[in-house]
Amino acid sequence: MIHRRLHPLMIMLLLAGCAVGPDYQQPAPPSVTHWNDKGDSAVKSQTSSAATNPRWWKTFGSPQLDSLVERAIAGNLTLQQTVLRIAGAREQINQAGGAFYPSVNGNLQATRQQLGLEGELKSHGVYDQVDSIDPNLKGALGPLTQPINLYQGSFDAQWEIDLWGKVRRQVEAAEAQQKAAIEQRNDALVSLEAEVARAWLQLRGAQSVIATLNTQIKSAQQTLDLTESRQRGGLSPQMDVENARAQLGNLEAQLPQYQAQERQAMNGLAILLGKPPGALDAELQRVQPMPALPDIVQTGIPSTLARRRPDVREAEANLHAATAQIGVSVAELFPSFTLSGQFGLRNSETNWLTDWSSHFYSFGPQVSIPIFQGGRLVSSVKVARAQQGAAVLDYRQTVLTALGDVENALVSYRTDQQREAGLAKTIDALQNAFDLASDSYRQGIASFIDVLDAQRQLAQAQQQRAQAQVQSALDLVALYKALGGGWEPYQQVQLPDYSVFGDAPRG
Repeated sequence: MIHRRLHPLMIMLLLAGCAVGPDYQQPAPPSVTHWNDKGDSAVKSQTSSAATNPRWWKTFGSPQLDSLVERAIAGNLTLQQTVLRIAGAREQINQAGGAFYPSVNGNLQATRQQLGLEGELKSHGVYDQVDSIDPNLKGALGPLTQPINLYQGSFDAQWEIDLWGKVRRQVEAAEAQQKAAIEQRNDALVSLEAEVARAWLQLRGAQSVIATLNTQIKSAQQTLDLTESRQRGGLSPQMDVENARAQLGNLEAQLPQYQAQERQAMNGLAILLGKPPGALDAELQRVQPMPALPDIVQTGIPSTLARRRPDVREAEANLHAATAQIGVSVAELFPSFTLSGQFGLRNSETNWLTDWSSHFYSFGPQVSIPIFQGGRLVSSVKVARAQQGAAVLDYRQTVLTALGDVENALVSYRTDQQREAGLAKTIDALQNAFDLASDSYRQGIASFIDVLDAQRQLAQAQQQRAQAQVQSALDLVALYKALGGGWEPYQQVQLPDYSVFGDAPRG
């Protein structure tokens, strides 16, 4: 029979392969299989359950918008801040992982000491007997009873064996926190893409309303010219002229607010690209029409939303970190095993420091057992478990919020398209009414008030339709943002060049 014995060190190494605390398990995706909003076949732009386009802004078909988004990703300062947070989280992983290795410190020390040897000898009655032992001994002891200089150089090493997986759980938590920082950056990226698209659409929308107003002003000017001509011929009273002039003035008074919106949108785009206001004016001032909405909007299915939305992915990473922290707190309940050692040279004469006889050393294991901590360690475990529970609820709430964002965006996109379609029919009818009223007025069978009223209603409907077109496009941007796409093609993260207080010292 062969007896096999395991060396205690081997047992410790085997135990070091485990880690206390719960292992993280990825939450199940949402069980919802389809979006609740049913859509409307009457609207132009329909939704599809096909996978979403990661570069969704290209569906607007504008090379200028494509360029603005790419430049914003490269130059936006807020996005660069999130990249620096990733760098900080990466270093936290290195900090946590450093506990796997021994710590070694070098020490140099020079002290002046009074050893008190003479008093020690006198207190034991030895000093007065030195002469009787050896007449030369007191003279030899003389230098030792005086203050001396002591020089020492040493290396101290200490290594705590990760027997219960505390360090591994700390590294696991740090890696999860880095993942959360990456998802914060991805969330900022999705928001940035949406903000650029929104600002660009608001710019084109303001220009579209301005163009509509200019057309209406031209029509109102023609009406005023006609009325003045009829007044000079005695066919219309002066009141009709004043009413026509008031109609024209009312339309002209609406221009400044949309011109301000145009300017604000251009300034906003410049800032999003990391540039001062006005830097993009030459590029953006040229009027372009509102882009057409895509025939099909790809929304994917609800079960894939949790894998695509950065805020959901961040909440999951936070849950992972909270789960790992439980293991860190549980490991504190168990004994810790440390190997420590010291080696150095010590002498009162510097020229003797290189002599081997001046060396000293110590080494050995140390076990620290938490016998009584006043309940602090157990409470730490309970706190960690409570924080994990809160992270679970936060994850579930984030998923529900994400689903709600998409559903609400789908409803807004559909209903605003319905409104736009209704306004298109209204404009056709009001245009016919205005034409009929104008013809009847010229023939003298309708009052001028009928003409002005028809013109006013037509102008309002045209402006409302232009605004509805903008809102439908903005709803589409909100839908794409709610779906969470747009970060996938931009995962090659590079630290931005920055200098705040000058160059940092290099070690």
